[in-house]
Amino acid sequence: MKLKGTQILLEMLKQENVDTIFGYPGGSVLDIYDQLYQSDIKHILVRHEQGAVHAADGYARASGKVGVCLVTSGPGATNTVTGIATANMDSIPLVVFTGQVPTGLIGNDAFQECDITGITRPCTKHNFLVRNIDELASTIKEAFNIARSGRPGPVLVDLPKNVMAAQTDFDPANVKFRNYDVPHKAAPKKIANIFDMLQTAQRPLIMTGGGVLLGRASEELTALAKKYRIPVTGTLMGLGSFPGSDPLWLGMLGMHGTYYANMAVSHCDLLIAVGVRFDDRVTGTIETFAPNAKIIHIDIDPSSINKNVTVDLPIVGYTKATLQDLLHFLDDHHYAQDDDTRDVWLREIADWREKVPLTYCSEGDVIKPQYVIETLHRLTGGDALVTTEVGQNQMWTAQFFKFDKPNTFISSGGLGTMGFGLPAAVGVKCAHPEKQVIDIAGDGSIQMNIQELATAAQYNIAVKVVLLNNGFLGMVRQWQELFYEKRYSHTDMTYAPDFVKLAEAFGVVGLRATRRDEVESVLKQGLASDKPVLMDFRVSREECVYPMVRPGESITQMTLGSREMIN
Repeated sequence: MKLKGTQILLEMLKQENVDTIFGYPGGSVLDIYDQLYQSDIKHILVRHEQGAVHAADGYARASGKVGVCLVTSGPGATNTVTGIATANMDSIPLVVFTGQVPTGLIGNDAFQECDITGITRPCTKHNFLVRNIDELASTIKEAFNIARSGRPGPVLVDLPKNVMAAQTDFDPANVKFRNYDVPHKAAPKKIANIFDMLQTAQRPLIMTGGGVLLGRASEELTALAKKYRIPVTGTLMGLGSFPGSDPLWLGMLGMHGTYYANMAVSHCDLLIAVGVRFDDRVTGTIETFAPNAKIIHIDIDPSSINKNVTVDLPIVGYTKATLQDLLHFLDDHHYAQDDDTRDVWLREIADWREKVPLTYCSEGDVIKPQYVIETLHRLTGGDALVTTEVGQNQMWTAQFFKFDKPNTFISSGGLGTMGFGLPAAVGVKCAHPEKQVIDIAGDGSIQMNIQELATAAQYNIAVKVVLLNNGFLGMVRQWQELFYEKRYSHTDMTYAPDFVKLAEAFGVVGLRATRRDEVESVLKQGLASDKPVLMDFRVSREECVYPMVRPGESITQMTLGSREMIN
């Protein structure tokens, strides 16, 4: 049968089981939106195209599916770039559909024309400009396949207006596409090598990253650690891949990692790194990172291995399959750690934990941001999906909220995108409407995409914003305090809206706490509401995130608040 391009697009989306699209209409995509009007696919109208991509990103991270968004040409398309780059850095599967002027006008500086495929080439896994209606179905199929296969990532598909209006014969059974999903399985010899290295190790440590979550390998990683009593630390993107309340969990490592995690990395003799990319915020000075350890690196992306840190045993493979093979091999060969040796290692870590616990100082009625997050965790029992903005709010969340389940911590890691948390929370709530979804935000970052409160209000997407309002661009101010003699150059944000009134203007419930004894009651009221809520907590203005490793130093050299640097 003959179908228009717009009809083919919707049919292909149904084949991919797409149930939700985040988007913003415009001239070049009006035909698509007219077809969408007649479709069963749910469309969420955002208030900015960047918000659409972040919402699709949050949806993808929480659901495990490919996130989808649709925007118009020109400025609509260019407004997606930050969201696309965010997803690309964190390996999140997205398909971004952009409108384009008719093919005959491409290159003529037509109204709302831009070369979005050229602009996004450096920050997509792949992108397409569909020039012919006969290529449309296969291109869409290929885009979804690329987005989810191997190391996931965002794919952009640019749709000229005349292509979408054209007609062609369409038979879904005859859609052909190139399959990029190459199976990666670790060689048995590599698994045997891990066995040999574990046999001789006295102080093993597992380092978990975002690849464990993307690879749905949390169950296997947890089984490995618990069965053989191997302590676990994680990167920011690895939070939730191992239960945060388990005694073997050491917390996050790196620049704002726990003292005991950083010391464990620096004193282990075997580091099993799974689904990580050894980011500079994690390693500190490369030369001093895990100096006593043999390093095993398991990752789906061969380009990530030996890129930043030279490893002793590289393994290219899916994290889930590799860990399954390892567990079977260890079981078949009756691997058993030496209990006395392991006890010594775990006691050493316990001593570090007791010497320098993760803590903060309380000050009378002043609200400490860490206290807000601790109280939030207690009230929810940890049973929540948490997004964050970027900055101090993000680091305090990573430190003080214990994530016991995978895909419950959703944040911009690699790019560090301010304005991510609120639209991402909208996407997460669309994926899991039955769950409590909370955006922990700072007053600087929330203003980047605060217009998405209107999206939440329009569809009654009951996200809860926990706003840690210190009247500063907090993390930048912290660096100015530590490295620029408190010259707070353009980081003071005290000229800001009344967030409660602003929330109410958007049609959202607004609450505020200014004293410590108000924190719990405000959180209880906000969490109990069946509407979107913004809770404004006026926290200590010059609170810093500690521990902190200064740039260019070893992760063993940590500054701990007012105390001296500890090594």
